[in-house]
Amino acid sequence: MFHQVPPQNYQRLAGPLSRRREVWSALMPRRGRAAFRIAISATLAVADALTICGLGIGLELGYYALTEGGLIPSAESRALALAGTLTLIVVLANALREEYGIENALSRKPHLRRAATTWLMAWGAMLVLGFATKTTNDFSRVVVLGLFVAGLPAMIGLRAAMLALVRRTITPEAASVSRVHLVGYEEDIARFYESHDAEALGLRVVGTSYLRRVERDADANTRRAQLDEDLDLAVSVVRFLRPDDVFILVPWGDAAEVDRCVDTFLRTPAAIHLRPGGVLDRFPDMQVARVGRLSGINIGRRPLSIGEILVKRAFDICVASLGLLAISPLMALVALAIKLDSPGPVFFRQRRYGFNQEPFGVFKFRSMRTEKNAKFVQATRNDSRITRVGAFLRRTNLDELPQLINVILGDMSLVGPRPHALAHDISFERRIAQYARRHNVRPGITGWAQVNGLRGETLTDLDMERRVSHDLHYIDNWSIWFDIQIMIRTFSPKAYRNAF
Repeated sequence: MFHQVPPQNYQRLAGPLSRRREVWSALMPRRGRAAFRIAISATLAVADALTICGLGIGLELGYYALTEGGLIPSAESRALALAGTLTLIVVLANALREEYGIENALSRKPHLRRAATTWLMAWGAMLVLGFATKTTNDFSRVVVLGLFVAGLPAMIGLRAAMLALVRRTITPEAASVSRVHLVGYEEDIARFYESHDAEALGLRVVGTSYLRRVERDADANTRRAQLDEDLDLAVSVVRFLRPDDVFILVPWGDAAEVDRCVDTFLRTPAAIHLRPGGVLDRFPDMQVARVGRLSGINIGRRPLSIGEILVKRAFDICVASLGLLAISPLMALVALAIKLDSPGPVFFRQRRYGFNQEPFGVFKFRSMRTEKNAKFVQATRNDSRITRVGAFLRRTNLDELPQLINVILGDMSLVGPRPHALAHDISFERRIAQYARRHNVRPGITGWAQVNGLRGETLTDLDMERRVSHDLHYIDNWSIWFDIQIMIRTFSPKAYRNAF
């Protein structure tokens, strides 16, 4: 067995003596590290508190100045009490969820969903508290509404700026990063270095312990003795370097070796992590979960939780119902234009796969000439089958308006992956990885792929792969705010880029 400190920037030093001193200084724990990490977390929490309190007080001062023409008397001010209570709830909730931790700051995951959930939960608690204490009438409705609407964007904006600053500040040489020791076979550790960049991960690898492969014809006692020797030496190195975390990179197929590594390193004051090859890279949200009394590794949650499904469905029904009422005159005019332009029905209904690959009939305004016993062929640019009115409807997306009926019926959602013809689904599912995951949510009238210009004719598999990657991004990052953003962007020029 042999040990190695991985090549890092701090090792490229001039002079043997200064090199050795600075390398050992970089490897060993630094004083004040815990205080520095706490200071960063506290700064993030204070930023949230100042945002909420400052916005609440500013709204109250501005509203009073506009209505009364002066400063509000301190005895009548209620903004500090409102914003202070709200701040307490938000900061405590974020602290309990470790939102202010450095690891969370370095994760580079979008924080919008978690921030929105915490914000809505805090306001729900405020409503309950106000009802219980009979103080809801003490606060200005304008200030309350303004704080509710503007507070979340302001907090997210400042949080994004703070996190960007933290990510630029924390490098592998910084005192606050996690110090990691790697243990495993040479090929597994080499694979780790090939696929990961310590600086991008926000950690510093302070040491590496390589386990020796045992000859195939060796007996069980020889194997155990050699592994015990390697692990005893690795434990001595870990005790000397005092890393925060030890990553065991032994493949899970070597169950006996993994068990021995776990038993051995549990004797050291470091956090122990198992990393089974590239599985964690494919499923970054993997976690241990319980179902009843059974424990297992959860590599992916349901696309939407029960609560998220209810919120999305309520939003769909409300908006679709109001939309149908608002555009009914327009739909009548479109229907009349279709009848005058070419013979045939006003609506065109085609079977598509929906949620869980269950087929349904999607409604559209007819944009092509009717043909008896016609086989499905994807529409192409300058397709001779498209009518004059149909060309206008397709360019403006007006042919999709009847799908509001599908939304109310529960076959579709306002936002989601666009449903394709059955022939396309069957064909692309065989050729494109994870294509079928698009059916894990209801299909939508508009979607993340469409507002990014990925619509229309798919000439190559690469065209469909781009569309699928955007659909999967939507599924993995869904929030009601994301739906609203997509609906707004549906009317942008980019969303019509490939329409025909």
